[in-house]
Amino acid sequence: DAQVQESGGGSAQAGGSLRLSCRTSGIPFDGSDMAWYRQAPGSECGAVSIFASDGSTYYADSVKGRFTISQDKANNTVYLQMNALKTEDTAKYYCVAGGPRFWHLDSRPGTGPNVPCNHPTMIKFTVWGQGTQVTVSS
Repeated sequence: DAQVQESGGGSAQAGGSLRLSCRTSGIPFDGSDMAWYRQAPGSECGAVSIFASDGSTYYADSVKGRFTISQDKANNTVYLQMNALKTEDTAKYYCVAGGPRFWHLDSRPGTGPNVPCNHPTMIKFTVWGQGTQVTVSS
């Protein structure tokens, strides 16, 4: 079975750093887009960062310059290095694996991630981890 498992969440002070890890199994790294999504209480789930199978990366405007996504193919692991953390980064972070551009629907506006987390396409064609909590205090 295809699985992803997050680790590395926890608590940090504003301005601090955390690194999230996502270990995959049963998922071919080549040909898969890997992503980190997050959801805070009372907020919509949304994409934080994507490492596409073509090597391109995406970052939400709110994390640009602070977060870095990377891959270790030898260990089937994706990382999210989070620096200069802000209280608004507090959320549950999910690792998501899917086929190329699973995060985009041409029928929707925009060029970035535009598939809601609860969209049937997202539910059917992606693998999600259980999530890891990140809490940033001031």
